[in-house]
Amino acid sequence: MSDCTHDCSSCSSNCGTRKKDSLIKPLRKGSRVRRVIAVASGKGGVGKSLTAALLAVRAAARGYKTALLDADITGPSIPKMFGIRGLATGEDGKIFPVTAKSGIKMISMNNLLEKEDDPVVWRGALIAGACVQFWTDVVWDDVDIMFIDMPPGTGDVPLSVFQSIPLSGAVIVSTPQDLVEMIVGKAVNMAKMMNVPVLGLVENMSYLKCPDCGKEIELFGRSKEKALSAKFAVPATARMPLDPALAALADGGRIEEADTDALAEIFSQIERSREIASYR
Repeated sequence: MSDCTHDCSSCSSNCGTRKKDSLIKPLRKGSRVRRVIAVASGKGGVGKSLTAALLAVRAAARGYKTALLDADITGPSIPKMFGIRGLATGEDGKIFPVTAKSGIKMISMNNLLEKEDDPVVWRGALIAGACVQFWTDVVWDDVDIMFIDMPPGTGDVPLSVFQSIPLSGAVIVSTPQDLVEMIVGKAVNMAKMMNVPVLGLVENMSYLKCPDCGKEIELFGRSKEKALSAKFAVPATARMPLDPALAALADGGRIEEADTDALAEIFSQIERSREIASYR
């Protein structure tokens, strides 16, 4: 590019002059993570955190050593869904993740705050730095699959995560509203720009099942799951309903009791995703 500044940290272009993996940050010595899956969206409020939590629960139930990195620094919700209120510990510059009942290791901004409702009033650069530090400074030991609950959008913080952490793939979360095609397109195209394969598409709040007759009521419009999968060549999809029982489990810190079968097809794609074992 004629206007290239040769500063890849401020650019998302996938051009021939970009140094491969030049911005990837190493794990702390002694840590090992084999796969990293970003759970992302072009906007907030669509259920990224819920999807990331459910995928982690499924991975742990299938015997994988599982980790959750909550990169939504200003809106962390992962610990609450797992009923974790304790603070992370550390020593000599190392941070130790907290552990859920199922053995899932996790780190979130709410594991570092004295009060879970304390606001994080930081500018973007500091937020991006904290996301990356959750990767570099936490002792992750031996992890088979790590899920990253991404911050919403496609700005500087998600960009820092995509550039600094070696991702095996991404799962995009959406809802059925008419504007969803544009939102999904932004997220999918960002992943492509970063050379990250999109492994699955989750349509959250896709329908409400009538408790009397079992009919699926599409409250937010007709499902666009199949059409979007075909348009963006996403290999696996899932539809998740508006489910009061699931919401109660998440609100009550009992997400590990949830049924994750709706995500089975997407999880199969995750199992086949590339390993990043060279990043240790």
